[in-house]
Formats: sequence, C-alpha cells, structure tokens
Amino acid sequence: MPAPVTKEQELELRIESLAFGGNGVARLEGFVLFVRRGLPGDLVRARVTKVKRSHAEAETIEVLEAGPSRVEAPCPYFGACGGCRFQDLAYEVQCEAKAAQVKDALVRIAGISEPPLEPIIPAEEIYGYRNKLEYSFSATPEGPALGFHRAGRWDELLPIERCLLTTELGNSIRAAVVEWAREEVLEAYDQKEKRGYLRHLVVREGRNTGQALVMLVTASDTPFDSDFLVRSLTKFPEVRSIYWAVNDGVGETTNVPAKLIWGEEAIEEELCGLNFRLRPNAFLQTNTLMAEKLYSLAGEYAGLTGDETVWDLYCGTGTIGLTLARQARSVWGIEISEESVACALENAERNSVGNIAFFAGNVGQVIRELKERSGEPDVVVVDPPRAGLAGKALRRLAETGAPRIVYVSCNPTTLAGDFKQLQTQAGYRLVRAQPVDMFPHTPHVETVALLEREMPVRAKLRSS
Repeated sequence: MPAPVTKEQELELRIESLAFGGNGVARLEGFVLFVRRGLPGDLVRARVTKVKRSHAEAETIEVLEAGPSRVEAPCPYFGACGGCRFQDLAYEVQCEAKAAQVKDALVRIAGISEPPLEPIIPAEEIYGYRNKLEYSFSATPEGPALGFHRAGRWDELLPIERCLLTTELGNSIRAAVVEWAREEVLEAYDQKEKRGYLRHLVVREGRNTGQALVMLVTASDTPFDSDFLVRSLTKFPEVRSIYWAVNDGVGETTNVPAKLIWGEEAIEEELCGLNFRLRPNAFLQTNTLMAEKLYSLAGEYAGLTGDETVWDLYCGTGTIGLTLARQARSVWGIEISEESVACALENAERNSVGNIAFFAGNVGQVIRELKERSGEPDVVVVDPPRAGLAGKALRRLAETGAPRIVYVSCNPTTLAGDFKQLQTQAGYRLVRAQPVDMFPHTPHVETVALLEREMPVRAKLRSS
C-alpha cells in the first residue's frame, strides 16, 4: 500500500508523543510521521521531507495550536542552534518522555511485556550543568567567533555570546579566547573550503574543585603567540592548564594529541568522595552532579559485599571502578583509550586504592586474557558508547557467565538489543532498570540496568 503522503507536501498534524531521538510522532490514516520540532499536543503545519514505506519525516513550519506542555525557551539561539532540542518542552514532560522511550525500547526490542522499570531520576540542575563544552570557530565580519553547528547543518556555524548549559566561568573563558583571536587577526577554519587556522576550543571544568582546563585546536602546527593566549586566560584564577592541539585532517574532532603550553598536566575533580585528575581527552560524564547519582546507582545494583571480583569494561578514567573498589575484593578495568587508562592508574594511586588494575585494550579482544589474569568475574559493569556492545565484546561477555551484569547505557535501543542477545546466548534476565536524566533539553537519557543469569549457558559459543 503506498504512503498517503508525498515529499514537499504540507499537512496539518496533531503530535501524539515523542520518538527516541526527539522528533514528534503524528499519524495520518494510521501512517506514522516523525515531525521535527513537534511537541506532544501540538497542532502543526509541517512539510514532508522524506517518505519511506513504513513512515515519513517532516519538519514543523508553524505551530497552529500549542500543546499544554509547550513553554517559552529561554535561550535566544534556540531553534537555530543544534544543541538543545527541548528548551520549549516543560521539564517534567521531558522526563516522562525519556522514561517512556526506555520502556518502549525494552518492550519493542527486548520483548519484555512489563519491564521492571523504576521511576526516572530527574536532573538536579536543568541549566549550567555541563562540565565540558567543545566550540567551533567561524568567520564573521567582526573576526573569528566561537559557537556551535546550526541545527541540521555540518557546514554552518552559529556564533554565540552565552550558552545556558555552561557556567559563567565557561562563558567568560570563551569570550576571552574570541577577543584574543581577533586581536591576533587569526583566521577561522572553514570546514567547507578546508582552509583557515582556528578550529576548536575545549573548556573543561572541575565543578567540585573550581579548576579549569582549556585546549585550543588549530588546523596546522604553525605557531601562534602562546604567551598572549596564556595572559588572556590566566586572568581567570580557575584556569590551571592550557593545551594546544593540531587537527590537520578532514574530520571535525578534538580527540587529537595535545601539547601542554602552560600550567599543570591535569586538573582535579572530586566525585563520590574520590579525587580524579583529568587531561584534555580523558572521558568523564559531562554532568558532574548527576554522574555521582549514576555511579551510586551502579554501586547499588552491583550489590557488593566485599568478596567479589568486579570487571569494569569501557572504564574510562576509572570513575565507576574506583567507586566500587571500596566494596569489592578486586576490580579490573579495560579501556581502549591509553590516555584514559593513564588517568585511571594515576587516580587509583592518588586515592590509595590498591585492589584495582587497569589495562588498555579493545574490550572484545582482551576479555579472555583478562579472565586469565583475574579469574571468573562475579560482577561485570559495562558502560559502552552509544552504539552499545560490539559483536565480539557481547559474545565474550556472554561467555563469561558472570552472575550479575550492571549495564550503564546512554542509548535505550542498544541497551534493549544487547540485553536480548545476552538473554538468548547466556540466559540473562532483566531484574531492574532505572533511567537517569543527565542531559536536560536533549533527547539523550542514561539507564542503569541489572542483569542476572537465570539458567546455564545453553551451548558453547562459537569462537571467532
């Protein structure tokens, strides 16, 4: 049966709910349309942008009738900026939508008719919560500016003067770097033309220590007046580290080797009573306050008594593993980033935690070697990237037969899919799960899930 809509057609649609990813869901004669910038209860005029056999995509042209949960967005860049999607949606409704998306994934993908889902934990702060922001340089008539990509555009940048997701310190540091760049008459990098010098600025803050790290990323290793930059930034006593990195490739990334040009090699942050050192590219959850709640929840789900061998897979700088080590016999962490592992080892030493070890490696490739070193795990904690567990990592994890897995997820669809595989391959069941809102005004939601073995592994898994 052909779709009842055509591309570029304009329609009046009533938005029923939010889909995972943030688009509104509407129906026309039973046919599903995903509508960008449509909120639950809205009546919108929308233009169809893509048509597929199973659904269509559309973009809101005009809100004809606002739904009951629509509010005024406080940011002057809202709508144009590609960052926050839901500043115009009441926060309690954001939380309801995210919890519903986690439930939907577990029902639809994992096949659990009644998921054991606990109420979502809302964010303590809905603005000013980020401890790290990455900005891109762009050219303006006044000179270089810093901002974010425009919504839906990889090649257009939106200069900003104040971001509501960072602190006043973060905004002031960005403004100081813009002033420095203009005084130095440096050229912003043009992603479309592949020319220019200034590419990115990274500002990282230790929210519980009041320390800040700044990294400038340029397109070539042509030197600049670093003394002038240092003077511009050290007027902020919170700045402890200034780095310079070069990205001469095509991709827009800040995850490149960096050189310290002033200050200390790392800043400090405190989480869950522990002290952590952070370098430019080491991973840490970007919402410090909610990270503490997330890690505490993971510890609760792990149910440690002091006699367990714990694996911390995708361990980053060791934050989760170190918080668990106080209640475990031993903890073993695996992380692919050598920089993060170096931080994790340093963090263990700084906190006098002697029952933990960290190794650099690909999780799927080193699990068997880890088992030889540590023995059988009693609890495995996994905190994978948005894509979830890679095929080999998932198979190796199933092979371990660990009695408990604590899965810290940043994507409910991959959580559901990975659980389904672990259930099929190794007999795990989902005991409990709880969403945590780490990122207000965005579609993203974290979930902590507890998986337990309910039967022996049915068949020896094929090696690969």
